[in-house]
Amino acid sequence: MMSKSTVKEIRERFDNDVERFSNLDTGQVATIDAKISLELLTEASKRIKPDAESLLDIGCGAGNYSLKMLTKIANLNCTLVDLSKPMLDKAKERVSEKTKNQVTTIQGDIREIDLKENSFDIILAGAVLHHLRDDQDWESTFDKLFRLLKPGGCLMISDLITQETPAVNDYTWERYGDYLEAIDGKAYRKKVLDYVEKEDSPRSMTYQLELMKKVGFKQTEILHKNMCFGAFGAIK
Repeated sequence: MMSKSTVKEIRERFDNDVERFSNLDTGQVATIDAKISLELLTEASKRIKPDAESLLDIGCGAGNYSLKMLTKIANLNCTLVDLSKPMLDKAKERVSEKTKNQVTTIQGDIREIDLKENSFDIILAGAVLHHLRDDQDWESTFDKLFRLLKPGGCLMISDLITQETPAVNDYTWERYGDYLEAIDGKAYRKKVLDYVEKEDSPRSMTYQLELMKKVGFKQTEILHKNMCFGAFGAIK
C-alpha cells in the first residue's frame, strides 16, 4: 500500500488548479454525474431546511456548491472552508456576488478548525471526505459535522465511493476506468486512477450511512449513485 498524499501535497495540487475547478464543465470532467448530484443535493437541502440561514461548505474549492445552493435559497450566510488559499479567494469573490449576507472564508482542514457547534442549517461536502483516512478519522469528522449542525439541519455529501464487496468494487472501478478512457484515452485513465490511488481513500456509501446513524443523525437519504460516485446525506 503506497503512502497517501499529505494534506500539504493535496493543498498544493489544488492551489495550482483554481481556474479549472471554477468551471463546472472542466472541473468535474472526471466525476460521473457531477451536475446531477449537485442539483439533487442542493434541492434536497432546500426542501429539508426551506428556512435555512447558514451554510457551511467544506472543501469548497472555487465555490460551485455554495453558488448552486444560493440559487435554491437566496442570501444565505456562507462559511467556506478549504485547504487552498487561491481556491478560497476565488470562492469568496464568486459567492459574495450572489448573497447579500456574510461570506466567511477559513483556510484549513475541517478536522482541525474551530467552528461554533449548533450553528449551521446546511453543510455541503463536495468531493472532500474521500481524503479522510482511518476509521477514527472518519468517525471523529462525522461526529464533528453532526455537532456543527443545528437540530433539523442536514449534511449533504457528493463523493467518490467504494463498494463493500471486492469483486463488485473491482467491477465499478473498471467501469469508471472505461468511462475515463472514453473521455480522453488510456493515458487519461491511468492519470486519474493513479492520483485517486495516491491521494484518496474513499469508503462505501453503506459505511458512511451507518456512521451517520452511529454519530447521532436521525435520518439518512440516498439521492443518487452511479458506479463509484454517490450523492447522499443525513438530517440531525
